[in-house]
Amino acid sequence: MPRERTISALDEYELAVDEIVAACDGDLRDALRALMLLNERLELRLEQLCEVHPPHQRLH
Repeated sequence: MPRERTISALDEYELAVDEIVAACDGDLRDALRALMLLNERLELRLEQLCEVHPPHQRLH
């Protein structure tokens, strides 16, 4: 990956982290809690989707 592309990707992650922390009024603990809850919701949603579309029915 070219250096410019790597820096750009890192900048995007930094911006996302800054936005999450700002949304939690600068409280890192609340930001971490929010991310953990989001991860839990995404995992549940993924499980639901896998139940609806079992591996043998998925399109490649």
